Amino acid sequence: MFKELAMLIPSVKRMRDDLERRVEEAKKNASSPFFHYTSIFDAIDVMNRYAAAKLTPSEGHLTNFLGVRIAPDFFPGILDGKAGQIETIPIPANWHADIAEWAAALRAVDIAGNKFRIIELGCGWGCWLNNTGVAARSTGREVEMIGVEGDTGHVEFANRAMADNGFSNQEFRIIHGIAAPQDGYALFPVVKNAGATWGSEPVINATPEQRAEAVQAGGYIELPAYSLSSLANDEPVDLLHIDIQGGEADFVASALSDLNKLVRYIVIGTHSRQIEGRILETLLAAGWQLEMERPAIVGIVDGRPAIQVDGVQGWRNPNLTLP
Repeated sequence: MFKELAMLIPSVKRMRDDLERRVEEAKKNASSPFFHYTSIFDAIDVMNRYAAAKLTPSEGHLTNFLGVRIAPDFFPGILDGKAGQIETIPIPANWHADIAEWAAALRAVDIAGNKFRIIELGCGWGCWLNNTGVAARSTGREVEMIGVEGDTGHVEFANRAMADNGFSNQEFRIIHGIAAPQDGYALFPVVKNAGATWGSEPVINATPEQRAEAVQAGGYIELPAYSLSSLANDEPVDLLHIDIQGGEADFVASALSDLNKLVRYIVIGTHSRQIEGRILETLLAAGWQLEMERPAIVGIVDGRPAIQVDGVQGWRNPNLTLP
């Protein structure tokens, strides 16, 4: 009997160690700020429903839970050594996004019709084009994806990523330009290392003389600027993803007429609490419905708030329903 009990001790110890590990992991997750979102729908359920059941590792890529392939050289220092790996579902977050942003973007796929149409402003490597495009494709929907990006290197990344994830040239367009209240021209900073530089801000309202001077000085390039109606070709958009580094409130206010007329769902990366308040005021007054909100995460530096992680807002246009 004592011998049998002695044999059980290692098994009991393993069970205890496993339980302690799970408890510590639960405590860590529960304390994560990425669980502090507010949503009218079950965000985690949405993510779980789109998680791919069977994934095969891709040599040269990190594969996320949707099956999207990401080249590690897009994010040197962050994705180094992750080629050939498959990520688990990012609850509460991964290196790139949290529950709030994943779920809000996938929510737009959920409520789309037979064809999913997305415009991503500040598309970088085509992150949300690829993520929502792959999710929509998994449901049998057709896709049309339009990305706008000012950084030359990121434009190249986006085109590579779309090809890596099996999208044809007929399914996507990556536009080297800037989203603006109206068509015209804008300035964008010259970026020397695309993989290490994210979050560059365009200059929208410069005069022709200022643009010429900035380009001549070598710090900026001049790019075409596009209004939302031009980008959308005046056709409905299922998801507009906006991540334009502090210009989001101005863009929403100036493009409100086009948003009301053309866009069914908006996911916005917010870059200050003040910006969040301005967007809330603008869209609520226009009759939009807030479906997801996780405030920007800030620290305090010298008595002032300093952004540590962008916020997320997900908005639905109740006045633009499917035909």
